Amino acid sequence: MNIELKPIATICSPYCELVNMPIQPKGAKEVLATIVFDEIYTEGLKDLDGFSHVYLIYYFHKAKEPQLSVIPFTDETHTPRGVFSTRTPLHPNSLGLSVVELVGVQDNVVTIKGVDILDGTPLLDIKPYIENFDKVDGEVRSGWMKATKEEVCNKKSDARFVAD
Repeated sequence: MNIELKPIATICSPYCELVNMPIQPKGAKEVLATIVFDEIYTEGLKDLDGFSHVYLIYYFHKAKEPQLSVIPFTDETHTPRGVFSTRTPLHPNSLGLSVVELVGVQDNVVTIKGVDILDGTPLLDIKPYIENFDKVDGEVRSGWMKATKEEVCNKKSDARFVAD
């Protein structure tokens, strides 16, 4: 099977270096960015502005080669973890997923807030966050991840996942 994905837009953010940027949207709550869509996709943005938040699915275009074991930014024990139990960019397909606040849609440009994404990142898809679909009810477990919300908000990236 051959899968071919094509970027539909480019994320324009204030982060030009992978080191010392927030590791999750929670650490970038007030950071604004724009997504510039190829004009052929403008029609697909109709009605998106009725949603408060969106999922961004993007390609980590500056990440190192994939690894099956990594030490995540939030693991203070420095224990190697299976890549599929982490949010690191070193997954086999190097896909990123973020939930961000939707500020506005103007023609082929979407403005978002809460951005922890490198400038120039290719966007593969955007989907609305719908609470009745997406909110998890009942007990939620976070596995090995013990960092508090405050620790996640204050954590910055280092060079461990940056391509040489």
